Amino acid sequence: MSAFERAFVDLSKALEIVTATDSGMVRSHNEDSIFADAASGFVILADGMGGYNAGEVASGIAAAMLGTGLKQVLDGADPGSIEPESGETLAVKLLREQIAAANASIYQASKSQPQYAGMGTTLVVGLFYDNRLSVAHIGDSRLYRLRGDEFKQITRDHSLLQEQIDSGMITEEMARFSLNRNLVTRALGIDNEVEPEIHTHEVEVGDIYLLCSDGLNDMVEDDEIQLTLSSLQANLQLASQQLVQMANDNGGRDNVSVILVRILRDFSANMDWISRLSSWFRLAKV
Repeated sequence: MSAFERAFVDLSKALEIVTATDSGMVRSHNEDSIFADAASGFVILADGMGGYNAGEVASGIAAAMLGTGLKQVLDGADPGSIEPESGETLAVKLLREQIAAANASIYQASKSQPQYAGMGTTLVVGLFYDNRLSVAHIGDSRLYRLRGDEFKQITRDHSLLQEQIDSGMITEEMARFSLNRNLVTRALGIDNEVEPEIHTHEVEVGDIYLLCSDGLNDMVEDDEIQLTLSSLQANLQLASQQLVQMANDNGGRDNVSVILVRILRDFSANMDWISRLSSWFRLAKV
């Protein structure tokens, strides 16, 4: 790819991304996997499940395959372009296709190797482009948004607990003390096919997005997460470390992983064209 094309897709000056992950206070190893690529504009978090080390394998496959696959297909592509067959953006199509490939790989590994039988992973992926965020998720790993004083959970858990809340069987307050907190109804790699939930949102400069495994939100209440992000937003690295520490201070019963993304500037398609023209003039002078 030429320098001219690279300027069109590089979002590293528009996105600030920090990550943190820890095995927690109880688990002997970390079955969470994370991947971030600011230049290509995407982040991935997976929380593995399954027998001894199998969850680590499942989440690792998911993060590695999606990270490599998305980077390759986004190289020179326009995620905001509309696919004529489906009417979807290319971003949504790519997320669905890459997740299907990762699901197939995990499922095949679990069937071909006895030690990996039944392994799977939750997943949340955020793809930033043209002042938008397309987020795909499976299971109970979450994505939140802090916009000004508003802190909002963007994803909705695929879990038995969420189904009970939605049906009116239990209240949000009762759910805090439920024994069914970790029973997911959808996971990557368990079946030969899985349907990710994908939605697209407009982003604004100053937004902070939080991707996390349930090791954070099971141990730290949403209002405490909001307070931490709001008070430490000037230093995202410190904020990520503090969130992990809070989960561990409250018991750290699970692995905990955090990805924080701050929107630094406009990255609309129009701004991309300006970047391309600027790059062209710089190259013309060489």
